[in-house]
Order: sequence, then C-alpha cells, then structure tokens
Amino acid sequence: MSILAVIPARYDSSRFPGKPLADIGGKSMIQRVYEQAKSVDILDRVIIATDDSRIFEHAQKLGAEVMMTSTKHINGTERIAEVVRNLNQEFDAVINIQGDEPFIQPKQIALLCDIIESSDSPIASLCKEIIDDQEIESPNTVKVVMNKEQKALYFSRFPIPFRRNKESIKPYYKHIGMYAFKSKLLNKLIELPVSQLELAESLEQLRWLDSGFSIAMGITDCDSIGIDTPEDLIKALDKL
Repeated sequence: MSILAVIPARYDSSRFPGKPLADIGGKSMIQRVYEQAKSVDILDRVIIATDDSRIFEHAQKLGAEVMMTSTKHINGTERIAEVVRNLNQEFDAVINIQGDEPFIQPKQIALLCDIIESSDSPIASLCKEIIDDQEIESPNTVKVVMNKEQKALYFSRFPIPFRRNKESIKPYYKHIGMYAFKSKLLNKLIELPVSQLELAESLEQLRWLDSGFSIAMGITDCDSIGIDTPEDLIKALDKL
C-alpha cells in the first residue's frame, strides 16, 4: 500500500497565533513533527500543507516538501484533500499528522499505517488508556468508546460511558487526534453536511460516524501532547 502523510499547519490559530513556528528546545514545532514523520519508512511521501508564507518559507529552509493551500479551509481534512487533488501521484491512503503534535512518536504513525492497511474501515485513528482520573473528567481530553472489533462507537469531551460506580468501568481511552483515510474517501468526507453531534461536541469525527463511516482504532502505549495554547507549550517544554 502506498501512503502519503500530510501535516496541516495554519498560522492564524485564535488561541496561539504562529504556533507551528514556536520554538521547542531549539527546533520549531513543525520541524519536530516533520522529522518524526520522515523517520517512518512505510510512508512514501511527507508534505507540509500551509496557508501562510511564513510557514511555507520556514519549511523550505528545513528542506521539507511543502505546499501552499487555500486560506478558506475550515479544517485539516479539507486542506489534505486539496493536497491530494494537486498531486500528480496517486496513493492508497493518506495520513493526517497534526502540526501541533510535536511529540508524536514514529511508532504511532507506523501503527496507524498498519491499521488502515489491514482494516476494512475507510478511516483509522489511535487512542491510549487514560491513567489520570483528572483526564477522564476534563473536557479538553477527548474520550472514545469502541466495540468488540475495536471500532469507534462515539467520541466525547465528557466521560463516556457514564460511571455510576467509579470502579466499575476500566479502562477509559483518550483519543489521539491523528487520522488515516483511504484516499478515495476524502472527497466524500469534505462534502458531508455538518452533523448536530459534531456541533454539540465540536468534534469533526462525529460527522463521519453520523454519516455511517466506521473508524478503526488502534491502541498505543505512547501519550501525545497537543499544543493549543502558549500555556500548553510551557508544560511541553518541561517534558524535554
């Protein structure tokens, strides 16, 4: 299976403008993500997709392959779909590697590639067992429940399932926001109408579930630290 990885990177984040260029231990955030992705042998190509000339020029200086994309995209999936349309090369699957996940591990990317290759689901993603009970209660930690075939049933910012007895249900799983798609599906996904579930939880993947697409989940033992605010960056620096 041929696999393309795309790293969407926007400059105009409302909570952290310019975060792809933020310095993390002497390297920019986007550089760290790109280097992790490039170390995964199973990926045939890795492209940074941006809508900002500053990120574009920075990526070029790193020697990374980068593509300028529209400023009108409302999410990373739309940006990735544009990249796929503009390429003169076809791929069986496309991986969306978030540009604000500088500590994503190569083995997590490789696991996701394995899942999309072996699963009958057109979408794949990852999750990790939650160790800290505070994360179960936090709306900033997206939880996922799966069926016996390890396919997603629902994602929520609230604890799911509800714990009538706090010791009765273990483990809980947090969603690691990286996706793999069968390439032929991308154009269908970006044409789907916004889902009421998506609006309620502010989670794009609920649009896909609501429209009947299955999402195969892989369980990783690696945690992931998404950077949404300058405060998140300060916490991340402590882990270097």
